[in-house]
Amino acid sequence: MGPSATERVAGDPGVPHRPCGRYAPAMSEERLHETIVESRVVHRGNYVTFRVDTVEDPEGGRHTRDIVEHPGAVAVVAFVGNDLLLVRQYRLAAGRILLEIPAGTLDRDAEGRIEDPAIAGPRELGEETGYRAATWRRLGMFWTAPGFASEAMTLYLATDLSPIDGYTGPEPDERLDLVRMPWQEALAAAERGAFEDAKTVAGILWVARIRGE
Repeated sequence: MGPSATERVAGDPGVPHRPCGRYAPAMSEERLHETIVESRVVHRGNYVTFRVDTVEDPEGGRHTRDIVEHPGAVAVVAFVGNDLLLVRQYRLAAGRILLEIPAGTLDRDAEGRIEDPAIAGPRELGEETGYRAATWRRLGMFWTAPGFASEAMTLYLATDLSPIDGYTGPEPDERLDLVRMPWQEALAAAERGAFEDAKTVAGILWVARIRGE
């Protein structure tokens, strides 16, 4: 009789494969959970806070985790007719110009409350592209780098777009080029790995899936 839920990982007979998601046993969350016992802020920036956490595992072992606190962000898959709207911009961390779907960070108010993504999506689309959308659909949320950052990105599909009267361009601290790319060309580029930006790949393939393409 072959192995079942705890079958061995192929090529490594000494490491059992444990099920995940809805197939995981109830005990797994308690076994995996870490508790913060100490937290030290290293730096507070305009959008993010850097901290070092000391955590304790269920066996009593203690470990340190470097964490970036982030308020979250939105990204928008936006169509003008059958063209996908993209922006080209230089990304300092990547050291290159990337082609991306419109996106932006959620704002915080004076009391520290984080902006609703449903408000941020239309704002970011308008600021970066000069378009507004009559139809919005929330596709879902994903963690961009859960190993060290708390950024949760909410993804939207925006259609029925029209130009914003009097649009004067992006914010002064943003240098962007707007690109209109035919949908099939964008999908083919995503499938062959031509996009290097994760949210753009996720957004294009997500929309392709729900459209049955």
